[in-house]
Parts: sequence; C-alpha cells; structure tokens
Amino acid sequence: MTDTPIATESTGQARPATDGTIIDIKGLNKWYGQFHVLTDIDLSVSAGERIVICGPSGSGKSTLIRCINGLETIQQGSIVVEGIDLSASSRNIDAVRQEVGMVFQQFNLFPHMTVLRNCMLAPMRSRGIGKAEAEALAMKYLNRVRIGDQALKYPSQLSGGQQQRVAIARALCMTPKIMLFDEPTSALDPEMVKEVLDTMIGLAEDGMTMLCVTHEMGFARSVADRVIFMSDGQIIEQAPPAEFFSNPRQDKTRSFLGQILNH
Repeated sequence: MTDTPIATESTGQARPATDGTIIDIKGLNKWYGQFHVLTDIDLSVSAGERIVICGPSGSGKSTLIRCINGLETIQQGSIVVEGIDLSASSRNIDAVRQEVGMVFQQFNLFPHMTVLRNCMLAPMRSRGIGKAEAEALAMKYLNRVRIGDQALKYPSQLSGGQQQRVAIARALCMTPKIMLFDEPTSALDPEMVKEVLDTMIGLAEDGMTMLCVTHEMGFARSVADRVIFMSDGQIIEQAPPAEFFSNPRQDKTRSFLGQILNH
C-alpha cells in the first residue's frame, strides 16, 4: 500500500507523499443522471510524469481530467492532488486549482483584453500579486511559448495556434505543478497543430507533470512516459509508448489504434 497523502478538512493541509505521487485517484465513479461516465478509475501519477490519455469519443477522457481540478464533481471514490483531497471540502478545490493549470479545446480568452492582460488577470486576482509583478510574469511565459511579440494584440488578431499558445501561457502564469490538456489541438487547422505541440514538448522537457487528452499519437510516442487507453468510462489498458503501440493487449485498444493510425 502506498503512503498516500491525506488532507485534513479543517485546513486543507496534508502530509506530503513519500513516493513521489502527485495525483492519486482511487475508486473514482461518476454519473450524469443514469449514465455511468466513469467506472472504478484507479490512477496514480508521479511528479514529472507525462501521460497521454486516448480513446474513442465518449469514453470519459475529458471528464476524468476535469475531475482532477474540480470542474466536475465525483459521486464515489477519492482524488488527492499534491496532498489535497478534493472531496474533503470546497476550500480544497480552490487549493488544488492553485496547483493545476488546464488548457481546453477552445481558447476561452477574454476578447476585450489584450494578450498580456489575459495572462495577468488570474495571478492578480487569485494570488494577489501586484500589476508590475503580474506583467513581468505574463511576459516571461508569453516569451516561453514564443509569442511575447504579440502581447499587446487582442485575441481576434491572432491565429488559432497563437491563441492556444496564449492559453497555455495564461495557465503557466499561475505557476502550476501540473498541467492538464483537453484535446488542445482539436480545434486547430492542421498547419497550426505543430506549433502548439512543440510548445507542449518544451514543457515536457522542462519536467512539467502533464496529463494530455489527445489523438496526436506522434506526440504520445515522442513525449509520453505512459499512454492510457479509455473506453466506456474505464481504463482498459496502459503502458509505455513503445509497448502500447507495438503490442497492445486488448481488442478494443487494437481496434482503436487500427482506426486512428490508418486514418
């Protein structure tokens, strides 16, 4: 049995994990009405690990990562992130969101704010830092995703790929320990996909803990430490990329890979 970090409800504080675990999910179940969207999910993620989650549409991939930062409530089981138990109290959800950045399919940028202001807003409101510090932080991460020269433009003046890189920079401005990506390239034109994937590869090389829902199997091969395949709300198979792609064990995995790799 691993030494799982346990948060206290009163303070949200926790004793740190001793085994390097940063996310620990046990017995997770979730329903939408009568629809059982996640069934008995067990998943442990180590600090610095890069995980790609794949599977057919409707398999529960996006719901799973949305549960990790409290965007979705769970009915059964537990999720402990950085020693904080999401189910212990609503305050703990806010604490977890301080540590977890998330990038969605849609960019969700404020259209009436410049790129710079979009990135400054959350650190100022959530972390209470001053304007000058927030601007310096925003420029640091805009430059990190190679888009600092667009800081004073508005989202409508940027390409889709540029907007998604701004969304990544905005998430990084909260200095998260974990980054969640929910199909970050699915809304992009093909020629814009590479610039976003290159940005994500750079984060992986920096040692960021990452969970990425994607159909970009080239990214999975080159970046992931582990590939997880989901179907019908369950984790069907998981393995390092070399094993996952060369020797899938389950029929559903083989069928999915056959469809997506031959597409």
